[in-house]
Amino acid sequence: MVKSYLRYEPAAFFGVIVSVESNITYDSSGKHLLAPALEKLGIWHVRQGVCTKTLSPSLSSRAPSLAVTCVASAPSSLVASGYADGSIRIWDCDKGSCETTLNGHKGAVTALRYNKVGSLLASGSKDNDVILWDVVGETGLFRLRGHRDQITDLVFLDSGKKLVSSSKDKFLRVWDLETQHCMQVMSGHHSEIWSIDVDPDERYLVTGSADLELRFYNVKHELMNGESMANETGPETGNDGESATQNKWEVLKPFGEIQRQSKDRVATVRFSKSGNLLACQVAGKTVEIFRVLDEVESKRKAKRRLNRKKEKKSAKMGVEATDNVEANHVTEEAGNVLVVTVPDVFKLLQTIRASKKICSISFCPVTPKSSLASLALSLNNNLLEFYSIESGSSTKTLAIELQGHRSDVRSVTLSSDNTLLMSTSHNAVKIWNPSTGSCLRTIDSGYGLCGLIVPHNKYAMVGTRDGKIEIIDIGSGTLSEVVEAHGGSIRSIATIPNGNGFVTGSADHDVKFWGYQIKQRPSQDSKCLTISNVRTMKMNDDVLVVAVSPDAKYVAVALLDCTVKILFMDSLKFFLSLYGHKLPVLCMDISSDGDLIVTGSADKNLRIWGLDFGDCHKSIFAHADSVMAVQFVRNTHYMFSVGKDRLVKYWDADKFELLLTLEGHHADVWCLAVSNRGDFFVTGSHDRSIRRWDRTEEPFFIEEEKEKRLEEIFEADIDNTFEDKHIPKEELPEEGAVALAGKRTLETLTATDSIIDALDVAEVELKRIAEHEDEKARGKVAECQPNMIMLGLSPSDYVLRALSNISTNDLEQTLLALPFSDALKLLSYTKDWTSNPDKVELVCRIVTVLLQIHHSQLISTPSARPVLAALKEIIYPRVKECKDTLGFNLAAMDHLKQLMASRSDALFRDAKSKLLEIRSQQSKRLEARTETKTENKKKKKQKK
Repeated sequence: MVKSYLRYEPAAFFGVIVSVESNITYDSSGKHLLAPALEKLGIWHVRQGVCTKTLSPSLSSRAPSLAVTCVASAPSSLVASGYADGSIRIWDCDKGSCETTLNGHKGAVTALRYNKVGSLLASGSKDNDVILWDVVGETGLFRLRGHRDQITDLVFLDSGKKLVSSSKDKFLRVWDLETQHCMQVMSGHHSEIWSIDVDPDERYLVTGSADLELRFYNVKHELMNGESMANETGPETGNDGESATQNKWEVLKPFGEIQRQSKDRVATVRFSKSGNLLACQVAGKTVEIFRVLDEVESKRKAKRRLNRKKEKKSAKMGVEATDNVEANHVTEEAGNVLVVTVPDVFKLLQTIRASKKICSISFCPVTPKSSLASLALSLNNNLLEFYSIESGSSTKTLAIELQGHRSDVRSVTLSSDNTLLMSTSHNAVKIWNPSTGSCLRTIDSGYGLCGLIVPHNKYAMVGTRDGKIEIIDIGSGTLSEVVEAHGGSIRSIATIPNGNGFVTGSADHDVKFWGYQIKQRPSQDSKCLTISNVRTMKMNDDVLVVAVSPDAKYVAVALLDCTVKILFMDSLKFFLSLYGHKLPVLCMDISSDGDLIVTGSADKNLRIWGLDFGDCHKSIFAHADSVMAVQFVRNTHYMFSVGKDRLVKYWDADKFELLLTLEGHHADVWCLAVSNRGDFFVTGSHDRSIRRWDRTEEPFFIEEEKEKRLEEIFEADIDNTFEDKHIPKEELPEEGAVALAGKRTLETLTATDSIIDALDVAEVELKRIAEHEDEKARGKVAECQPNMIMLGLSPSDYVLRALSNISTNDLEQTLLALPFSDALKLLSYTKDWTSNPDKVELVCRIVTVLLQIHHSQLISTPSARPVLAALKEIIYPRVKECKDTLGFNLAAMDHLKQLMASRSDALFRDAKSKLLEIRSQQSKRLEARTETKTENKKKKKQKK
């Protein structure tokens, strides 16, 4: 019999509040904050400070988990998240489900932005391309190429008709989405542009880079008539038609610059929802908040500045004797022109300083009554902070921090009954429930490198980097006692099997044996646990790891000289020396039967030794980097190892075979703890996550796993078969280029194969039906047996079923790989499908794509002409019918809306708020006009 094993799969991960690599954003309601946590997307309730939902893609245990790199929320309940592999997933926050997956980018997604309606989504990536997606149709519209480096930010203008993209190539590009071309390229930045944004009224566009100033541009909208065109272009253009035409296409016009306070590069610039504030977050600890003054206030400020300038000039003229009166008069007139500059509109309000480096910011879309705005910050120490911005200062309203460590997890320890999990970090110890992932206790501590939970789960021991042992009372969540144990960092703690004590190994060359004692608390009736040093053993070098055999007969000590010393526990006499590793041993474990000892080293190898004679059974090249932890499953010779290569590996120590490779962590894996029953194990990593892996009932075989690993290597290299990377890339023209939005993947190739198979099966079935009809005509009456493969469908419906199963986003690339002969067969079926109203849109897409791909061949193929002529006659009426039905339904829904509105006063409330808004705008305009009139009168008087 071939031996089978039970599979381990990822069950849960916890400890990460927010990732460093991605941005945060509020949802459309402003009640929830979307914070990416590695491959998951956490939805945090802002008032309660609780994670209500997590959105995570369903990946198999063999597939590597991909980190979220970018997030954007739509005006509805939809949210888009971009991933490191270039895929984009659209989520419904209310349902917590993935609506669709869009594949188009070849690099990590770096920018996402919805238009105001939420019907279009623009994405930018490390592959230098911008792709526009139709969210409703769940498909890519087109790809915009022109940038020569990573896209950093995107913003829609002019009701979604224009798109502005920024890149690390120092250029801004304005794209016309209707004509699909680059209409303007803005230069002038001396370094990479990291972020752009536009205010809600689309008056100003701001860009942030590593330059010491923020740059602003006036946004020019499409002009209505020739008169406004002449006013806009000004006196400089004159009668030059070419200059006027050029200005007509200019969407962005430089407005000016404003100096920043910080010297760090800009990371994010964002306007608030109301447009009255501008936040500039730098790649440091500060966020600069600017007040955006309205038209009246900015003109008033410009006027005051002009008056001050006049006063200075008049004072200077009074001191200096002047002969040329006329020249001075001309200069004064030139200075009287009121020009609003950037400092007149944007005024520094305050600077928010965080405790750690800020990764991302997001304004709440709902403006609170008591303050100007609410701002959420994500910090690089796994922390979320919320600030209320007021006119004078800003106050921190909430910090979400208890659900994770501030830095990487250095050790994880399970209790004897597997109900508690302890993790240590640089300044805190956390007690978790491993089954639910909830944090039960947080205790401030030193830099914990190792730990153990004392039997009965009342106390825990933590060994720190400064040589102290901290005794923690788990029940009260307090630090009970700190014992000065070693002169160097305590690298390892191993419990003695009888439960009466433990052993510690330190960098001060000492191995110390400790015993538990119960003592009376001073000035209290309760008793507490303390420890006392029983024995000390001096070694020749730094002690890295200690391990005690299950029968308490031997103690193993790994030293910095790359050897492992096995000593008798009772007499501490030397028994064996295990040497063979080229670099120091970082971890080791002894099997529960005491037969084997496994050692993991910085030389990337695992060595399996016999504990009876100290002979090396096998040396295995286990990881691509240092092996950080290794542990046997109790009562077996199976073992787990983790390393700096981010992988978890499952081994059979008797057969020396790799059983499973588990991918999931996004950084070095530091530690490992296996449950007593072996039904789950826990790993801790540099990415601050703690992951639980559960044993399933699914059996697997070694040979099958080897085959799967080979297939994965083949699939990972599939990109090289699609495009030859050695061919020099084509030089993009200055005005940019347009390409197809999708990309060829394994799914599109499989879909193409399924269509070809369906066409072949349908063709055979049609022939069989035709032959049966011939026999029937000749008088040979024989019953036509149904074809089981056809699933009871007609040949036409069978092909349609194969097409309907293809994702909308993959359809274009799937049809692109279809040979011309099969494309012709497919076109012949489409005229039958138009009779089904639900499939008219799909048929139109198929016909359009195939015509675009095979146009030249179709017009030169005589057999294709009847098919095309028939489609021309059928498709137009069918599309008109669908449009009429949709129009009728929309009109009916609008009528129902009006009926419902007439029964409630909601409509009138909306109308009242709208009326008040219009009146305030009109009063502002009137005020501005009166000011300009008084200024003109003053100028006329001065001229006279």
